[in-house]
Amino acid sequence: MLNKKQLNILWRVLFAILLLVIFDQASKFWVKTHMRLYDSIEVFSWFKIYFVENAGMAFGIKLVDTYILTIFRIVVVSWVGVQIIKLIKRGTHKFGFILCLSMILAGALGNIIDSAFYGVLFEHSYGQVAQFLPEKGYASFLNGKVVDMLSFPLIVTTWPSWVPVWGGQEFVFFRPIFNIADSAICVNAFLLIIFYRKLLFELLATEKKSNDE
Repeated sequence: MLNKKQLNILWRVLFAILLLVIFDQASKFWVKTHMRLYDSIEVFSWFKIYFVENAGMAFGIKLVDTYILTIFRIVVVSWVGVQIIKLIKRGTHKFGFILCLSMILAGALGNIIDSAFYGVLFEHSYGQVAQFLPEKGYASFLNGKVVDMLSFPLIVTTWPSWVPVWGGQEFVFFRPIFNIADSAICVNAFLLIIFYRKLLFELLATEKKSNDE
């Protein structure tokens, strides 16, 4: 059982997770139901809503099949969720550390929803705006694609002709296209490494010791 203080922390964590997942899914749902694949809306010269889909990890990286990656995400989210509950029960870790872990969990959960359900819930977006709840979706359960839309082409220029290999080609910084869930995962992983590195290593060491026993 959790005491009053622990319950308060748990509810704050759950609220933060729910809020991020709602924002993430709302942005993806809007893009999926208002834009065709590869459509672009320029908000500023350095920021565009550019609709792409990927079956891989953050920023479109793909290492394994979609359904395997989805199952892996579910396992990771379950593990992180268990660790968060354990940390709250112990009451020995800073709330900021727990919140960072929770935002990573929320980001992974946001992408799990895409890859697990979007193939069933939506039509494909090639050359059309996808219909929500069609008779038949574009993929089976666990094989959907993650919706990405945040593009920040901060610098768009051309490599000088004298540069080997890339001379005369377009250069874009920052090229990756991502979503709110990706941002939550990357930003909070960075915060953990910078501000809570010691606590993170202690957590991993404690878990390894528990598994060994």
